Amino acid sequence: MQNAESELLEAARKKFSKYRKLLAENGEEKAWESMLEGFPELQKQRMGPLLALPTLIEGFRQSIPIFNAIGMDMVAMDISNGGIDAALEIQKVCPYLEVCREFGFDIPCHVICELDMEASHRAFPEMKGEILSRQALGSPVCIFKYERPAKSRQKP
Repeated sequence: MQNAESELLEAARKKFSKYRKLLAENGEEKAWESMLEGFPELQKQRMGPLLALPTLIEGFRQSIPIFNAIGMDMVAMDISNGGIDAALEIQKVCPYLEVCREFGFDIPCHVICELDMEASHRAFPEMKGEILSRQALGSPVCIFKYERPAKSRQKP
């Protein structure tokens, strides 16, 4: 677990460093788009198999061990209702809070979570994502809501 967490933090440092450099060279809009280059395709590779499952909660539950291995302490909750397949991803630990400050950012949300949300939306346009709660802003947990039209059940 320690190795996975160290790798996550090193990858975060690289991401913050790259964003800081792009921001200084090109400004916010170009830095943001540069960070997104190739990211939706990566999200498709990472998330595609999980999102291909019949419901979001099935995919999110399968990802819990991955998030927990990197020290995030994840819980997933099914909130599907009214023809909408929906899930909450609740992260009890944000490993990015300290790393972001090394690069002069007050909060990690824009460079990490908002970027992930945008890449996910571009990769899976039928899915909506929203950040409902952020530890960086004083909440006890980070909460992400994902929803998409419910898949119709196939009859045997």
